Amino acid sequence: MLFAITCIDKPNSLDLRLANRPPHLEYLNSHLARIVIAGPLLDDAGEKPVGSLLVMEFDDTAGAEAFAAGDPYAKAGLFQSVSIRPYRKVLP
Repeated sequence: MLFAITCIDKPNSLDLRLANRPPHLEYLNSHLARIVIAGPLLDDAGEKPVGSLLVMEFDDTAGAEAFAAGDPYAKAGLFQSVSIRPYRKVLP
């Protein structure tokens, strides 16, 4: 089943994001087979990352929650909020 994981960074946390980016990318690469799409959410100017959006495949919600909790960004306290919702791809 697909899940959309939406993470919103705490305000003024770009330095924390950048400091934890290498272990975050390593974590994502270790789960590459599950990733449909992943990338940063950007500010209104389309320049600075302010969150993350991932669509990934898991057996159940518990698997998606465990993945999200294990993300180095989450462990570093970067996120203000995390939303995990079942997702259905329709197009293309």
